[in-house]
Amino acid sequence: MNKKGLAILMRTKMRPNNDLSNFSLSPLSNPIQSNTQESTGRVMEHSLDETGKRLSFSGKAEGDFDLVRGWMHSAISMKKMEGLDAMLNDFSKGYFSLSLENRRKLLLLLAKEYDFNRTQVRDLMKQYLGIELPSGDNAQPAGQQDDIPFSAFYSLERNLRHALKPTYEVLFERLNTHPGGLGFLSILRADILSILAEENTASLRALDTYLKEKLSMWLSPAVLELHQITWDDPASLLEKIVAYEAVHPISNLIDLKRRLGVGRRCFGYLHPAIPPHYNLKFSPGEPLIFIEVALLKNVAQTVQEVLWDDPPIPESEATCALFYSISSTKPGLSGINLGKFLIKRVITLVKRDMPYINTFATLSPIPGFMQWLLSKLSSQSNRAETEVASSTSGDESASTFWENILEPEEERVIIESSQDFVTGMNGMEVMFRLLTLSNHEWINSTKLLSALKQPLMRLCARYLVEEKKRGKALDSVANFHLQNGAMVERLNWMADRSIKGLLQSGGIMVNYVYRMEKIEEYAHSYFRTGQIHSSPDILRYVKSKQLEDESKE
Repeated sequence: MNKKGLAILMRTKMRPNNDLSNFSLSPLSNPIQSNTQESTGRVMEHSLDETGKRLSFSGKAEGDFDLVRGWMHSAISMKKMEGLDAMLNDFSKGYFSLSLENRRKLLLLLAKEYDFNRTQVRDLMKQYLGIELPSGDNAQPAGQQDDIPFSAFYSLERNLRHALKPTYEVLFERLNTHPGGLGFLSILRADILSILAEENTASLRALDTYLKEKLSMWLSPAVLELHQITWDDPASLLEKIVAYEAVHPISNLIDLKRRLGVGRRCFGYLHPAIPPHYNLKFSPGEPLIFIEVALLKNVAQTVQEVLWDDPPIPESEATCALFYSISSTKPGLSGINLGKFLIKRVITLVKRDMPYINTFATLSPIPGFMQWLLSKLSSQSNRAETEVASSTSGDESASTFWENILEPEEERVIIESSQDFVTGMNGMEVMFRLLTLSNHEWINSTKLLSALKQPLMRLCARYLVEEKKRGKALDSVANFHLQNGAMVERLNWMADRSIKGLLQSGGIMVNYVYRMEKIEEYAHSYFRTGQIHSSPDILRYVKSKQLEDESKE
């Protein structure tokens, strides 16, 4: 192994909170390993080791908390800029020294005690409502002389805008201009999200919303650098790709080198103010988000086509750029759609450099399908039992919400094919038991695969295009691509037979297609009305007149 490979291996294995003990050198061992992306909950486990020198603390939790609280207050209230950087350093380093409980306590204190002054806002609103507008045609200023009656409005509106700014904005603004401060803010927000997952505190939710808006503004595409990641990049950058790959974990160095080699591309958004580790000496920025691309002759139908089976074709023969993985490296940037801008930038770049590429598509997981389906099968089976019991007693009200999600022929085939495996009182109960068999035994039976293919594909199409939450696609990956302007193109049977793929979607994957001339139109209609554009291949599974009409528009 060369020095660079050894460096990537060692740095990745030593990464805190990532279990990469299975990271091997052999291309045959561990073809699919567990997701190594840091979860939001673990972000709160940063230690002083990540922040360089240790400060002098009392060793008593309350004493340390009061010390860090004092630094935070000083960083907010200081009028003179002299000494501000040192105070921000002390606060950020001290924050990492706190226990998880004290971090929670500090963030709740920040949210409540450094919010805006509502008494002042109410007083200003009363004053504003007490001013009478000029009547008639003078209700709006038309010229310089007409501004005079409105001077009181302008003054109060300015004061209101100022009063509605929370005090913690000062801390955010100062950290943003402080070296490494933007990275620290992303960690701070990850901790906030971790707390909100346990307790939905209104003041903390408001703090999160405000910080998210600030981060969205500070991380606009205009300030991000699109970087093509190659094997020639520093080991410190490549180990991030290994550690944060969230869709198809990188199993070994050969796998990593292949994903960065001929017929493959990897692009990431970098920001120099967000370094790999929070300390006083900053190295070049790490990717906030990165996307992996395969150059293929046709749109891939299985993971194996992309990752393992075939050697890459000559790039000049490719007609399709397939996005097969997109991963975020910062839990604190959750909800900030950097992926939308990244995909558009990559499409533009690939089209410029390789004009022979005419198809831009994805091979995407469907992470919520199996959970939705099993819940549906379980609840409907229970209702079927209730209906049987009710019918014997003459009660017809119990069947009001019952729905057999299987077609009659699908149900018959499933029951007949499963007799050697499971039994049940109806097709839905049998299907539920089959899909929850230990070790996914159903995928090893040709008969069961044949029996389950039609209902699983049909119900998956229904899940993607009909099941919605607040008017948008229920599936998180579907919602991501649809809001970016893609259409649902094709379902692929047994595309990912890994444990993860079977647990998420019964092995089914989906191709989304980005048609350059339609991206903005599709994104706008999805945002405005929730309309999901789908191909005829998808619509043949979904018997919905409305969807057929939409596809013809």
